[in-house]
Amino acid sequence: MVLLIGGAYQGKTAYAKQTYGLRDADIFTCEGETLNLSAPCLRHLERFARACVRARKEPADVLAGLDLHGKILICEDISCGVVPMDAEAREWREAVGRMNAALAARADTVTRMFCGLPMELKG
Repeated sequence: MVLLIGGAYQGKTAYAKQTYGLRDADIFTCEGETLNLSAPCLRHLERFARACVRARKEPADVLAGLDLHGKILICEDISCGVVPMDAEAREWREAVGRMNAALAARADTVTRMFCGLPMELKG
């Protein structure tokens, strides 16, 4: 499994396409709790995490039960900046952090994108 993280508009998807030869049809964009595990790449896992938090599920636990071998996972880093005042937003931010830590532990490769530049953290 490959985990790509980084802030908004840092080039995560473009890097995944170029590096792993992905086409648009290979990429599933998360919008809720449903994941298309037949897609080689899942992006916007932070949106999946938000849906889980709203459903009172721990996203890291949900993903722990799935076979993610060979998948390319892309998650926007929402941990930077001011801590949200809203309790749900704080809960979401913390859940994304736990989810990314759990995914990074399982991943073969972890890359952080910053200013369009890949920084290999694991692999």
